[in-house]
Formats: sequence, C-alpha cells, structure tokens
Amino acid sequence: MQADPDPHEGAEPEVVDVVAAAVLAVPGVHDLHAGVAGEVATYLPGRRVNGIRMREPGCSVHVVLHWGAPVIGTTDAVRDAVRPYVSGPVDITVEDILPPGSTGSATA
Repeated sequence: MQADPDPHEGAEPEVVDVVAAAVLAVPGVHDLHAGVAGEVATYLPGRRVNGIRMREPGCSVHVVLHWGAPVIGTTDAVRDAVRPYVSGPVDITVEDILPPGSTGSATA
C-alpha cells in the first residue's frame, strides 16, 4: 500500500512555517510551546503550527528555553529572527525552561 502524497510537498512555505524555523534556529530555544491549554497556534488547512499565533499586524511566539539560556538575550534574538518575516509587534512568552540534563520535551 502506497502512502498518500503530502499535499504540502513542493508548495511554498507559509509565513508561519518560516517564522517557526527561524525561532527554532535561535541558540537557547528548545521548542515552541502551545500554551497551558494548547491555545497558542496558527491554524492552516489540515494542520496547526503550535507556539505561534499570527496576527495582523505582528505575532505572538511562545517558547521553551534550554536551561542556562539568558532569557532577555534569547528573547531579543528570537524577536530579531522573526522581525524580517512579520510586520508589527513580535511578542515573546517564555512558557517553560528545560531542566538541566534533560533531553526530552518540557512542552505541555
């Protein structure tokens, strides 16, 4: 049995996907976080991108940081990484910090 083709394959990435990749590339960021009740997301046809809520203008980004990452420096770096893709304010919320020595996920 052959798997169904990915409907997003070959398609140009959505802005939220580019923003998510930029956030995850920032040193000190472990993961995106969907919020306490999973309320932080951008909904696209057939899927959602957790941890980023696109607004017009701007966006909200919720992250989990690695232990020891400087909070202000890391959130400033996230904001700088996102700014080329989003007009308006970029709000950053640190939802959790990955405990020292942990390799798992701290996300809810």
